Amino acid sequence: MLYEYRVVPAPRRGEKARGVKTTADRFAYALTALMNDMAADGWEYLRADTLPCDERSGFTGTTTTYQSVMVFRRAQGGAVDQGLAVEVGAVAGPRLDVRPVRLEGIEGTTTAPRLGPAERHGDDDPV
Repeated sequence: MLYEYRVVPAPRRGEKARGVKTTADRFAYALTALMNDMAADGWEYLRADTLPCDERSGFTGTTTTYQSVMVFRRAQGGAVDQGLAVEVGAVAGPRLDVRPVRLEGIEGTTTAPRLGPAERHGDDDPV
């Protein structure tokens, strides 16, 4: 599966909206709006990162700042993700009949193995 990625700056402040009063709610609203805008163009949210960025400081100096970014991805060229394809039926006006179908040769679903408690491997080794 081939993906293309888009990295955008994470919002730094919340957005005002009707019924959204607290700072946390406004910030969550700004994140929701950004994620929904990207999803409308087919981008899937992958993760958020904080990365160092060197900036000029004065004539010869540099300062390291940290920038928060959000990473989105989408499949290139109609590739199929994790054994599910999307079958598109006849177009009835502006609405499409879209439903997931299983690909041949893929049985059941997989789940992550259950993990137990961590074990010490020696007196000097930290876990």
